[in-house]
Amino acid sequence: MKRITPFSRAALAAAAVLSLGACSPEPAPDAEPAPDTQAAPAAQPQAQAQPQGTPQQPASPRDTAEMAFAGERIYVDYGRPYMRGRTIMGGLVPYGRVWRTGANAATTFVTPRDVRIGETLVPAGTYTLYTLPGEQAWQLIVNKQTGQWGTQYDPAQDLTRIPMKVERTAAPVEQFTISLVPGTGLVMEWENTRVSVPIQPATGGA
Repeated sequence: MKRITPFSRAALAAAAVLSLGACSPEPAPDAEPAPDTQAAPAAQPQAQAQPQGTPQQPASPRDTAEMAFAGERIYVDYGRPYMRGRTIMGGLVPYGRVWRTGANAATTFVTPRDVRIGETLVPAGTYTLYTLPGEQAWQLIVNKQTGQWGTQYDPAQDLTRIPMKVERTAAPVEQFTISLVPGTGLVMEWENTRVSVPIQPATGGA
């Protein structure tokens, strides 16, 4: 039998320690960032959730067009939808069918005095505006029902229907726009279509 000397016992003990160290290494210093790297994806949803607290821009924001006759304010309140790549006239807005003329709640026309729209007398008051679009001709519908959703059209409440002038815009109009222009009157523009009708005081004063 081979005799184990004190020197060989020390050598064997050292070898055992080295063997255990190879099986259970100490964490390397550069391994510390690993938990942060793994935690980063969990933090991502929180970063994405932050903008949710910010009010989003409505798809069809409300707007107001106005002008004044002798200091009296006449205005139209309406929703302004966007084209967003859609075909509007003859598509989203069908020809030959009454259109809400905007979006969402009904388009409201308010005049504190009697006015003449085209050749038609419209007494002072609050009305809803609809239109009847056509490829060659449009009509403005002044309706006495108010406060309803835009699609809730009651033809029995029509005050009058007025012919409108139809033109082509110089460039595409992305967002539906109504304007009240002194000397011109009521103007509506969307996509490649511009329609208008004169508005004047029914009596003297401008």
